[in-house]
Amino acid sequence: MGKMLKNAPVWALGTMSGTSLDGVDCAMILTDGERVFDFGPSAYRPYTEDEQIVLRAALGLWRGAPGVIEAANVVEQAHLQLMSRFKGAEIVGFHGQTLAHDPRGRGTHQTGDGHLLAHALDLPVVWDFRSTDVRLGGQGAPLAPFYHFALAQKIGAQEPIAFLNLGGVANVTWLDPKASKPQDPGAILAFDTGPANAPVNDLMRARFGLPQDEAGALAQTGRVHEALVAEFLNAAYFLKIPPKSLDRNELSARLTAITRLPAADAARTLFACAAAAVARGAKHFPAPPSRWLVCGGGRHNPVFMAELSVRLHAKVEPVEAAGLDGDMIEAQAFAYLAVRVARGLPTSCPATTGVAAAVGGGQISRPGQGFNP
Repeated sequence: MGKMLKNAPVWALGTMSGTSLDGVDCAMILTDGERVFDFGPSAYRPYTEDEQIVLRAALGLWRGAPGVIEAANVVEQAHLQLMSRFKGAEIVGFHGQTLAHDPRGRGTHQTGDGHLLAHALDLPVVWDFRSTDVRLGGQGAPLAPFYHFALAQKIGAQEPIAFLNLGGVANVTWLDPKASKPQDPGAILAFDTGPANAPVNDLMRARFGLPQDEAGALAQTGRVHEALVAEFLNAAYFLKIPPKSLDRNELSARLTAITRLPAADAARTLFACAAAAVARGAKHFPAPPSRWLVCGGGRHNPVFMAELSVRLHAKVEPVEAAGLDGDMIEAQAFAYLAVRVARGLPTSCPATTGVAAAVGGGQISRPGQGFNP
């Protein structure tokens, strides 16, 4: 592929494998790194139980630790199997699998080698999106907000809206679509609100050997222990001013008393904690959002969505209500960010990660010939 013209849209393929460790999402979009012109095909590949065991064993580990190479092999092979099915992509955004995230300490660790993928796919691959932001003082997360801004403009939003992503961890993007660029002052505010699906997934695995509480079936039969929710909200994280980010298991110790409850009560209370954390985070917004659009796996859980509606005192809708694909937004985001990196545009800013100034992250790995932005 030759040099990308400054304003020419290209088909980009993005990937995401989130903290819930369920599998790999891939999606294509047509974008120039600023606007989204069209959505292409998408696909999902679940991790097998054996693959999940390898990945879970590596959670919290840093480069060089035993088990990390095995996890990287799982991530690379699963991604290659899925990405090789897509045709017509001109550039790839590869997020990798987050194993550890300690932005004020050791940094951030997403395993998976973009060099390997670039040669295997014969395409330029943008990867390691978070490290530069962390090195420059940012939290390295969340990174989807600039894409949320582009989506808000694509769907014709006129008033401030909030995108809430419910993966293993929950993150929110408040944005004003009237701003001209996402990095403009007042255009955007984004941060991790707290845990989302991860604590319930861990509970279900520990109690029943199941990956999740499908459709909230167990939680539906339980009751919320509000005193434990209030105790959870006393965690220091909720006092921090955003932007801020959270490691998957950072607040696990705060949830110990809840996980000892009868299973149904534990699941219901864990969802209530996650929803209450979102409501606590919403107090930081510059203005109330005109609508809440929810993406990620949690939007399929009626108990989780009901808890959010009650605690936010607002209508909470899956992003499909706006014509978007809530399963693929994060994969699409890394396609979008890949084009931004290739074009030298910022991928984060003070209001999304706390980095000192708008910065572009990511490194580009090219096959033997090809991409030269």
